[in-house]
Amino acid sequence: MISFSCSKSSSTPFCDGMQRRNFLQIGAFGIGLTLADLLRAKATAGTTNRSADSKKQDTLSNSKTSRPKSAIMIYLPGGPSHIDTYDPKPEAPTEFRGEFKAIPTNVSGVQLSEHFALQAKMFDKLAVIRSLVSVDEHSDSLVSTGYSENTNRTAHHPSMGAVISKLRPGNSEIPQFVSLRGASVGLEPGYLGVAHRAFTPSGPGMANLAMRGDVREDRLNDRKVLLQTFDSIRREIDATSTMKGMDTFNERAFDMITSGTTRKALDLSYEEPRVRDRYKGLEPFLQARRLIEAGVGFVTLQYGGWDTHDRNFEQLRRQNPMLDRGIANLIQDLHDRGLQDDVVTVVWGEFGRTPKVNGNAGRDHWSPVMSAMIAGGGLKMGQAIGTSSARGETPKDRPYKVSNVLATIYHALGIDPSMTFPNGNGRPMYVLDERELVNELI
Repeated sequence: MISFSCSKSSSTPFCDGMQRRNFLQIGAFGIGLTLADLLRAKATAGTTNRSADSKKQDTLSNSKTSRPKSAIMIYLPGGPSHIDTYDPKPEAPTEFRGEFKAIPTNVSGVQLSEHFALQAKMFDKLAVIRSLVSVDEHSDSLVSTGYSENTNRTAHHPSMGAVISKLRPGNSEIPQFVSLRGASVGLEPGYLGVAHRAFTPSGPGMANLAMRGDVREDRLNDRKVLLQTFDSIRREIDATSTMKGMDTFNERAFDMITSGTTRKALDLSYEEPRVRDRYKGLEPFLQARRLIEAGVGFVTLQYGGWDTHDRNFEQLRRQNPMLDRGIANLIQDLHDRGLQDDVVTVVWGEFGRTPKVNGNAGRDHWSPVMSAMIAGGGLKMGQAIGTSSARGETPKDRPYKVSNVLATIYHALGIDPSMTFPNGNGRPMYVLDERELVNELI
């Protein structure tokens, strides 16, 4: 079978009835090929005879011709503490401000956590929103779609990546929506259909994205024809358009296999050793940059675990500096390549953490306010937008919702968040119901 695999197994079906454990599963009549097998095709053939030196010199296309804007979403699962990252409260009582110091940035009047020293030095290239209101649920649905998971169980609104995939089919050799963090309900395409699910590299590394050595390109094409023949039977009896979407997804998979572009973008051996060293332990950040350079419209990745009900400061002493390095490297690389206005990057989790430290030296869930970092896309940088109260408990001014940030990103990408798509019942649905922009960024 051809299969895009999730990183997590679940028996919960998608909105179209498919199982979460597989993004795509088609052509089971003894063909025996997985996507991991097939992706060995052109990629392996194209690199086998190349020297190590020539590989290092290879660069992804970075044409200055009119390229559509792209987005990178860095998700911090579990909900990071806003006070210990982007919204420090140095004047608050100890039980609120916590154990970390605040440090100045290169923008007057703006401070960050002491463990965000690299971002502090380049804050003129960043912006922080400190007055976001969230919902109390452990899910990436809100930040990916603009709607809570509770709402999306029945409404099936598409994720931002799926919307970009729908509007910008682009080159069939490269997917427009890539998830480097597996699959979740929040990343689903909803009523846009299975053709716009994320491409997710499966398995522990690039070896699983290559093709078996005994499968030549001519055999791959033969199997493609055979697969289409068998699937035509199911298409004839399909009344939900699922197979039509699967056909599109399948066609893109074969195009990616035979071109090798996606595999090359994911293969960090094409980067110089000094670059790989800068991203050591943070490889998905580098892969995200390479995928964007290759032409992907939307890339999402995640870092760390931020559900710090206990030992919050112990955990963040390890995670914050790593996240800081990943973000700083990525944003600086985009600037060095002249892509700062072409790529919007957003960093956030699902909610903040309790301003008051609990008895286990931890912070619990806190949806009344959280912070987010945003960079690039031609937006106005070097500012902190909105403020939270003196103890970081609620927005003091400029309260924004997650959907306002997503609307602003869509706007920066040239996508109208008030446009509509028909849902499963044919009813036109807005991309976002709440579409007010974060005006300070425009």
